[in-house]
Amino acid sequence: MARVITVNDVLDGHVAPPIECLDRIYLHAYVPILQASSQVAAFLSGHLGFPFPSPVLFRQLGDRFRKAVLSFCDASDIAWVKFGKNEAKLEVMRPHLARQASTGRSGVTAIGVAREFQRVRAASEGKTSAGTPRWSFCKADRRVTCSCFYLWDAGSGPALIKVRAGFPYPAKIWLTGHERVKRQAAKAGLGFTALTDGFAACEDPPALQPICDRPGPGTINVFAQRWLHRLPLPLGPGDRDAGYWRELSMRQVEISRTIVFDAPRHARGFFEALVAGNPRHRPAAQRGDHLRPQDPPRHPGCLPDRDRPP
Repeated sequence: MARVITVNDVLDGHVAPPIECLDRIYLHAYVPILQASSQVAAFLSGHLGFPFPSPVLFRQLGDRFRKAVLSFCDASDIAWVKFGKNEAKLEVMRPHLARQASTGRSGVTAIGVAREFQRVRAASEGKTSAGTPRWSFCKADRRVTCSCFYLWDAGSGPALIKVRAGFPYPAKIWLTGHERVKRQAAKAGLGFTALTDGFAACEDPPALQPICDRPGPGTINVFAQRWLHRLPLPLGPGDRDAGYWRELSMRQVEISRTIVFDAPRHARGFFEALVAGNPRHRPAAQRGDHLRPQDPPRHPGCLPDRDRPP
């Protein structure tokens, strides 16, 4: 019986040392003590000092945030862009990112504004036994304004922080790990050939891999908190000092693993062995028995490339 050729057999001796590094990193930034209805009431009445918690305050805080964003644009001479429906956001922002990158300095390149459906806090009115208004707070999907801060960081490259104007004002953060590694490798004097999401070659792969392994939770948290402190946000320093500040949770993390073959035929053999070892197929087509390989499932957290930093 003939021995089955495996993927490892194809790779053995025919590839350069593979290089692995973080690729796309997608995070949530949320306020842990504003996730329950009672916590919302305590924030509005206990922390802000209003006589009773009312959803009218949500709009006031949101309006204050939108004005702060406009003031930030004027003070820093930053472009303010209103996105159209189904517009490729990254293509609109790419010239602004390139302009900031050419300076070599970290900064907000532009701020994009869009209306999107997001999960925010809503309120329903009721009455107490004495007939006074009583509000209960729940989560609901509402169309709210989102401010998208497109950044260029000297150490990490392009990034995006999106902040919702709906209470409790959560944020989403996108950055790319390989962009940071490229800058660290260049700083260390390593010669390499870059790919869009990795490395095609490196003069010293054993020295590059430790740089790829370096970014961890602490590095990512320092990056996020540093920028959150620089941007205009609905919750300010007084709220932060009272414990109302954002923590990070991981929404999606992608790993880039670059494999370079010494000859094109070995690359073809690799993919043939990979398909043979993973026989997942669609149902037969109605017009014949031809089976096509099934498309990989799209993770619900995956976002269109047009909304991501390059």
